[in-house]
Amino acid sequence: QVQLVESGGGLVQVGDSLRLSCAASRRTYYYMGWFRQAPGKQRTFVAAIHWINGDTDYTDSAKGRFTISRDTDKNTLYLQMNSLKPEDTGVYYCAAGANWLPTVASQYGAWGQGTQVTVSS
Repeated sequence: QVQLVESGGGLVQVGDSLRLSCAASRRTYYYMGWFRQAPGKQRTFVAAIHWINGDTDYTDSAKGRFTISRDTDKNTLYLQMNSLKPEDTGVYYCAAGANWLPTVASQYGAWGQGTQVTVSS
């Protein structure tokens, strides 16, 4: 089972930027994604990237503000978040999957422990 460790969360102001990282212990997956869980709400899809060809997918609220990328040499996933809004607040989880259904949480087989992002107004 691949181990995923997120980092980079924190408390920021509206309009600030953050870059989240997710280090994977090894590569046994075909795509990785980021999900967000706000307090009292279900985990929702944010962005995903195909590890081999670099194809990406974003939820509508992330398009134009967030960029997902990966470093294949370091087995590390990133999420650059710009122009942050209060509604971006939540615990961000990275996940790894084998079947390209990036928006479906149940299709991911491995999850990190999450990193908290709080956007204050």
